[in-house]
Amino acid sequence: MSKHLKLGLAAVALAGALACTRTEAGAGSVVAGSGPAGAATAPSKPLPRLVDLGAGKCIPCKAMAPILEALRAEYAGRMEVQFIDVWKDPDAARPYGIHLIPTQIYFGADGRELARHEGFMGRDEILARWKAVGVSL
Repeated sequence: MSKHLKLGLAAVALAGALACTRTEAGAGSVVAGSGPAGAATAPSKPLPRLVDLGAGKCIPCKAMAPILEALRAEYAGRMEVQFIDVWKDPDAARPYGIHLIPTQIYFGADGRELARHEGFMGRDEILARWKAVGVSL
């Protein structure tokens, strides 16, 4: 782990911030798949996809984990939810070009990026963002 990432983690822990450290990228999927192009095992029909880039030890990322798991279960077959741990696998998130964690990226069923958010997001905010970009789940 780089000196900058260690310092960033310490700052987040002390400040209780809503966004973690500057990063280069990473992986660790909740749903099979990797990279911006799509899932490794394609669903029967293309689905909108939420990609959350974070880290297992990032405080706001940890707070989002149960929200993402619940959304993944509740919206199974209607949306994919993918988590990428940028500290465990920096190469997996590099294509997304993120600067902070957590970062959520919303992709349409056609694979186009629709929206992006940096920092913690609650369940209602996530669903509202889908609605704002015109995706009905």
